[in-house]
Amino acid sequence: GRAPQRLRKELKWACPLSSVIRKEFEKNLQKILKTIENKLQKWYKRSVNNFYLNLCKGVVKMKAVILSGPNDFAPGEIEKPLIGDHDILLEMKRAAICGTDIRILEGTKTKGVRYPSVIGHEICGVISEIGKEVTGYEVGEKVAIANVIPCGSCPSCLSGRENACMRRKAIGYEFNGGFEEYIRIPEIAIKSGNVIKLPEQVSFTAGALIEPLACCIRGLKNAGTGFNDVVLIVGAGPIGLMHMQLAKIAGAKQVIVSEPNPMRRQIALELGADKAVDPVTEDLAGIISDVTGGLGADVIVMAIGVPALVNSTLKLCRRGGTVNLFAGFAGTGECTIEVNTIHYNEINVNGSTAYKREDYLQAADMVISGKINLDRIATHTYKIEDFQTAYEMCKSGKGLKIIIEP
Repeated sequence: GRAPQRLRKELKWACPLSSVIRKEFEKNLQKILKTIENKLQKWYKRSVNNFYLNLCKGVVKMKAVILSGPNDFAPGEIEKPLIGDHDILLEMKRAAICGTDIRILEGTKTKGVRYPSVIGHEICGVISEIGKEVTGYEVGEKVAIANVIPCGSCPSCLSGRENACMRRKAIGYEFNGGFEEYIRIPEIAIKSGNVIKLPEQVSFTAGALIEPLACCIRGLKNAGTGFNDVVLIVGAGPIGLMHMQLAKIAGAKQVIVSEPNPMRRQIALELGADKAVDPVTEDLAGIISDVTGGLGADVIVMAIGVPALVNSTLKLCRRGGTVNLFAGFAGTGECTIEVNTIHYNEINVNGSTAYKREDYLQAADMVISGKINLDRIATHTYKIEDFQTAYEMCKSGKGLKIIIEP
C-alpha cells in the first residue's frame, strides 16, 4: 500500500525524467506490484487451504521401509496414502520377507522395480477404509492380498497362462507393497478378485503366507506331483517346506528333503517329511537309489536358487521323471549342465512363475480348512523400524520365514 507512494516521492526527486515518462513508469510499477501482491495472496490461500484439506483428509506420516536404490533401503516415514472412490486402504498386520525381496533389496533383481518405492508382496491385514464406490467389502474385515494382477488380454492370459502375463501389474512393484503401515489397494486389484476375505481362525501370519503357497501350488501342478510318487525337495527353506507338505497332500509315497541346515531338517521332519538328508555329510544319491530301487526320484523340486546344484540334481531323477526349477536364481541363473542326462533319460525340466488366481484361491482354501501348517514356517517377527535386523536374519539362514509387523 505505502510502498508505491514512497517510490513515487523518491523517483520524483531522484530521476530527471519528464512527467510523462515518470507517470508511465509509475503505472507499470503499480501493475508489477499488484501482480506480485495477487500471486502472494493466492499462494497464501492455497497453502492454508491445502493444510486444512490434508488435515481433514487425514494425511499423516506413517512408517515404511523405503527402497531408494540397490542396497539402499531403510525404515523411514512417508505420507499415509489417500484412497480414491474405487480403492481400499489396508492396515498391514503382517508382511513376510521373500527371497525375491532380498534380491530386489540387493539389486540382483531390478526388472519392474521402482526407486524410491515400498516393496513387499506377501501381505495380510485389516480393511481400514473403503472408497465410496467399492462394494462387497466392509471396514474391519481381515483380508489377504493376491499381489499379481494379470491384464487378461495378452497372448499369455488368453492362452491360459495368466501367471506369466506379459503386461501384469503387481502390488510391491508398480504399486507400493506391504512393508508399510497402510497400503492402497487399487481398483484393478479389487475388480480382479485379488482381495480375499479370511475368517478369524486364520492368523495374520498364515494369511500373508498364502501368496507363496499359491506359487508352490503352481509349481506342484507344473511338476505333476501325484499319487505314489517319490519326491525330492532340494532345500528346506520356507518354499521347500511348503512344497514338502503339498507333495504329501497330493499323495506322494515318500518325500525326501535335502538340506544342510539341521534346524530346517528338524522342522521338515516335524511337518511330515519321510527323510531329511544332510547332503554335506550323507550320500544323497545313494539314499535316493535305495528308496527307489535304483530308479531315481519321480519328481524333483529345486527350492533353492543355486545354479551349481542343477547338474547334480538332474542325475537324481528317474527316466521320464520331472525336475521343476522352482526357485528364482540370481542374475541370469546361468549354469553348466550335461544335456545328455536330459536327452537320454527323457527328463522333463520345467520352471514355474508366480501363480494364477485359481492357485491363490486354492491356497486360501487350504489354509482356511487347516490342511497345511504355515505358522510353523514363520520363526521371527520384527517391527518395521527393525527391518535391518530382519534382513540380516534372512541372510544368516538362522531362521525360516521372517515376518514384518507394524
